[in-house]
Amino acid sequence: MYGLEVTVVVLAVVVAVTWPARRLRWNEPVMLVAGGCLLGLTPDFRTLVLPPEVVLLLFLPPLLYWESLTTSLREIRTNVRGIMLLGTGLVLATAAAVAAVGHALGLSWPLALVLGAVVAPTDAIAVAAVARALPRRMRTILRAESLINDGTALALYAVVVGVVVEGQVFSWWGTVARFLLAYAGGVAIGAACAAVVVVVRTRLHDRAVESALSVLTPFATYLPAEAVGVSGVLSVVTCGLVLSQLGPKVISAGARVQVVGFWEVSTFILNSALFVLVGIQTPAVLSAVSSVSLGHAVVTALLVSGVVIATRLLWLYSVPYLIRAVDRREVQRSLRSGARQRFPVAWSGVRGAVSLAAALAVPATTVEGRPLEGRSLLVFTAVSVILVTLVLQGTTMPAVIRWAGLRGDPAESAEERLAYRRIAAAALEALPDQAGRLSTPAETADAVLSELRQYALEDAQAPDATGRGVQAGLELRRALIGVKRGALIRLRDERSIDDIVLRRLQTLLDSEEIRIELALHAVTDRSPVPPAGGTGDPRGRAPGE
Repeated sequence: MYGLEVTVVVLAVVVAVTWPARRLRWNEPVMLVAGGCLLGLTPDFRTLVLPPEVVLLLFLPPLLYWESLTTSLREIRTNVRGIMLLGTGLVLATAAAVAAVGHALGLSWPLALVLGAVVAPTDAIAVAAVARALPRRMRTILRAESLINDGTALALYAVVVGVVVEGQVFSWWGTVARFLLAYAGGVAIGAACAAVVVVVRTRLHDRAVESALSVLTPFATYLPAEAVGVSGVLSVVTCGLVLSQLGPKVISAGARVQVVGFWEVSTFILNSALFVLVGIQTPAVLSAVSSVSLGHAVVTALLVSGVVIATRLLWLYSVPYLIRAVDRREVQRSLRSGARQRFPVAWSGVRGAVSLAAALAVPATTVEGRPLEGRSLLVFTAVSVILVTLVLQGTTMPAVIRWAGLRGDPAESAEERLAYRRIAAAALEALPDQAGRLSTPAETADAVLSELRQYALEDAQAPDATGRGVQAGLELRRALIGVKRGALIRLRDERSIDDIVLRRLQTLLDSEEIRIELALHAVTDRSPVPPAGGTGDPRGRAPGE
């Protein structure tokens, strides 16, 4: 089949599966994989091969970029030690445990280490799908872990594949140096790309071009890092995290609404299509085992799946308690959770498309041209681990969350109320100066003042900016949005509110600003619609910010 035909069929499966899955509250990733498996049994798709570079270049950068843009940097800072232990220490521990089991079951040590590197990382997309109901802190820890551990696992994978395929001499010091280079280089390139994007954005006043730049960013960040031999994953994640902090200051409201809408749709399509493609590959992979008997392959797959799950459970119920015995600072005590509340995090080790892409990318022959014995068993085991974790852990996650007694984060609602009050107070303080600058009639300024006072006292939603329909009032309201946005960003920078709260209220301010722009366009009959902002600054900032 042609690429366009495959794309249309895959998208049709995404729509056909997602709609009933959401209506019936079934596990979407599992249903998408099942739909892909059925598709993979048909003659036209039975021989379809998913090129690993498609996952590693077309799917991975945009999905990781959007995940890092929408996560909470404040929560990452607060829980950085636990995240790094999961994203690095647990990956290496899982790879070592799997390698030991794989070697005991007949794989050579180098190939067993390749298998360990392949199945060690959790999948950012799969984890996000099963962890939606978790409290903010746990959800952020899992998302950040899955963003980091891809870089760790792929760096380890590159080392051990070089040993297996090219006959390179394994060196502990060389491996450590390669890890450090991959991490430091990826972070440096990601930060540099983010700085370039910020500089370019401050000079762009065209929403379409800004949106195009947003689409380009993850790929333009990933490719240079991979070209120089460092972690493209960490480069994209670093760029996304930096832009999550600087973006609200340099992106106009209209462009942000447009970009967010695009990313929400495109990441949904990419995410869902990836699960379908995993399912399509499954029948062919499961039937391609040739180096061992099917029974031996099934036993290997089940044992490795058990080791992957057990290693995570053991890690989460041992390492944190060892750290508690050493670090007894009050700030760390406040972050502790009980054994029951810890279990959802321990049970969230879902594997996904990154493991499949890494397994399929293992060359079929060595550099001398000899067949790589055991490769088919490795791919079979990797696919089995994906399916076992998706089905077993993914489908039981809602019950696990209920059993753990986890509820929503009350601090998030409190922060949202605080933000409502503070941005209204900032607007009240700036109103006289803005009204004077715009020569707003006194009665109009008084009407806006009354709205803001009600907004500050009652924590209501943003008032209807177009209700009074008077140009002077609209211009004053538009000017005050810049003040509100500045106050909101300062709250985030002071760590009084979380990035998630900022984005939620920022969406309301953006919607309000766009309504005002449309109303002003209707009142003044201007064409084209001016860029969002209206204070002389296309970013919507108040003068002096």
